[in-house]
Amino acid sequence: MAQVVRPERCVVAVDGPSGSGKSTVSRRLATAIDGIYLDTGAMYRAVTWAVLQAGVDLTDVDSVIKVAQETDLSIGTNPLAPHFEANGVDVDAAIRGPEVTGAVSAVAAVPQVRAMLVQFQQDIISGAPRIVVEGRDIASVVAPDADLKVYLTASAAARAQRRSAEDATDVAATEADLARRDKLDSSRAADPLKQADDATELDTTGLGIDDVVNRLLDMLNSKVSS
Repeated sequence: MAQVVRPERCVVAVDGPSGSGKSTVSRRLATAIDGIYLDTGAMYRAVTWAVLQAGVDLTDVDSVIKVAQETDLSIGTNPLAPHFEANGVDVDAAIRGPEVTGAVSAVAAVPQVRAMLVQFQQDIISGAPRIVVEGRDIASVVAPDADLKVYLTASAAARAQRRSAEDATDVAATEADLARRDKLDSSRAADPLKQADDATELDTTGLGIDDVVNRLLDMLNSKVSS
């Protein structure tokens, strides 16, 4: 493993589309620097779960906002065991299911929902000595002053293979769904998925997890040592 420098305080922003390796890499990196880990995508998924549980029509924006505002989220930031609860219910498994996956982009596109969760995310970041935050708008919106900003990407085929292996789903269907989500996430009016101007892009297509983590550690060491 690359040399590990643990500054008194640092924020690492990891953005990128689904299947680029964000979650695994971010958790490994947070563990290496003895920091905490925040999966912002899971926060949107937890709110989406609450919206679906409430039986709200996803096109009824006012009702979606109301449910989001009334949802009590509990966020576990241990990189070895991240945990989410919504209204006292363990939703770790439910938020990864196909129903939530199919609806999360619509809920995440609501500006008021994004504003609420971004504030929540920034509050968590401000109270953390060392934190790795992953999502789609971390470097551009949530933590624009992060010490290290990285945009992970991978080929469409590699991303589909990874995600289908996790979910035991058909690769072709997974690739089509990822393309659908990419289009929705990158074209939404509020905080679209995009690479921040000062973020470093890293294509993970041919890289193993350890390779990616070591590269990020090298980048972080360079940033905090300069």
